[in-house]
Amino acid sequence: MLYLDSAATTPVRRDVLEAMMPYLTSEFGNASSHHTVGERAAAALADARTRVAALLGMRRGDVIFTSGGTEADNLAVKGIAIAAALQRGARHVVTTPIEHEAILESARYLSRVHGFAVELLPVGPTGRVDPGAVRAALRDDTAIVSVGYANNEIGTVQDVAGIAAVTAAAGVPLHLDAVQAAGWLPLAGTGADAIAIAGHKIGAPKGTGVLAVRGRIPLEPLLHGGGQERGRRSGTEDVAGAVGFATALELAEAERADAAARVGAIRDAFEAHVLRLVPSARATGDPQHRLPGTASFVFPGTSGEAILLELERRGVVSSSGSACAAGSDEPSHVLVAIGVDPAVAQTAVRFTLPRSLDTSLAPVARAVAEAVATVGSGG
Repeated sequence: MLYLDSAATTPVRRDVLEAMMPYLTSEFGNASSHHTVGERAAAALADARTRVAALLGMRRGDVIFTSGGTEADNLAVKGIAIAAALQRGARHVVTTPIEHEAILESARYLSRVHGFAVELLPVGPTGRVDPGAVRAALRDDTAIVSVGYANNEIGTVQDVAGIAAVTAAAGVPLHLDAVQAAGWLPLAGTGADAIAIAGHKIGAPKGTGVLAVRGRIPLEPLLHGGGQERGRRSGTEDVAGAVGFATALELAEAERADAAARVGAIRDAFEAHVLRLVPSARATGDPQHRLPGTASFVFPGTSGEAILLELERRGVVSSSGSACAAGSDEPSHVLVAIGVDPAVAQTAVRFTLPRSLDTSLAPVARAVAEAVATVGSGG
């Protein structure tokens, strides 16, 4: 079985498990406890926080450990926006129509419950946002701009530097959903004020994540209680998860440049094979500004789900888009937003390659062509 759905999740790395093991067994202390067992746990948590901050180009106190990317995005969008509303009456949120549901649903919540105005930026046919459109959308009462660094379905990478320059000039906080970008793209020096990452995309366990928010940005917590994480995320700290996350992020960053070049070349060859073997196929996403490990297609006249089943029968695991929308009968909101006909959007198949991949995918391209032919013929 060849697993090509790494955007959905990745296996936990052995080095990560080994780093976590002491804090799941002998070093089990509560980091908030004021005794030697708790102090050892607190020291491990502080070390993990320092390591993550260094990789993100932020301060140790900026790092908030969360239960994953969804919580991190919710805390960023809701926490920054509500704090801005309380402090200066700002009730305007700017984002895009191709974001992960963690951002879009957070924005809808702010609109529905707190009366925020939500503005969705236009995106081109490849999913890129023009920084000029960001500038045009900003108002005196804009609380936050939230943009995905790289899209989880089509892999399009945004002009983060251009967007950050616009938001910084206006004094508006910029949040980046970097869940898919981690391990592929630089995380330090983006100019963002808040960055969200999920551990299970980079070889840490599910249920681990980080939101890093610069100290000058007011943040209203979502979870209230004992005041952990400097009062921004209460709850007993997952020391083992934090250590595992820090280890996974360090490993991913150390391998990033080599993996991006190696996997990007394999992806390009694979995509060219598929487009040659299936003339009706169309690649989606930006051809130049795209994650190295993402190859996404639509196959008009077929069923994307049927192709996935046929590919799995042939030993290839892939997906139709976001794992968080699995089971939905609706076409991808990302593809529809970039102008793909809804019926064609339902023929989407996404291949997301692991960073460890080092072999040709020509056999997979042939399997794709055969699967498309089988589904298209009704076989």
